[in-house]
Amino acid sequence: MPDDPGFLSGTENLSMPCATAIAVLHYPDVAAAAAWLVRVFGFTERLRIGDHRVQLTMGAGAVVVAQGDAPAEPVFSMMVRVASADRHAARALAEGATLRSAPQSFPYGERQYTASDLAGYVWTFSQSERNVDPRDWGGELVGLPE
Repeated sequence: MPDDPGFLSGTENLSMPCATAIAVLHYPDVAAAAAWLVRVFGFTERLRIGDHRVQLTMGAGAVVVAQGDAPAEPVFSMMVRVASADRHAARALAEGATLRSAPQSFPYGERQYTASDLAGYVWTFSQSERNVDPRDWGGELVGLPE
């Protein structure tokens, strides 16, 4: 809730990205994982913390690459908005990502593709193609003005 004084303090901190939600993903080799995510998916390296953490950003989003074992089978996936799903997928494929699904357009106005990274994490990259009322495809806006 934006009016909740506990939501965000308003204090900027160079040690933290500005993103409200920041995923922390564990990889056995932090430097190699960060370099791969920058090269293949187009993240920007923001901050290194020793050899055990790297903050990455893309647009207004952020991800932390942390030292640790990647789960044997990731139980979640990441979604990242991009300008062009086709160009992003071509780059990712050329750089060694494993595409799980090719770019395709959906009735809810997004063009998306899904890929796996070097540790098996699943990433979906989404491009907004058009503004579609959720009621047109069976969705329902909740808590937002119409």
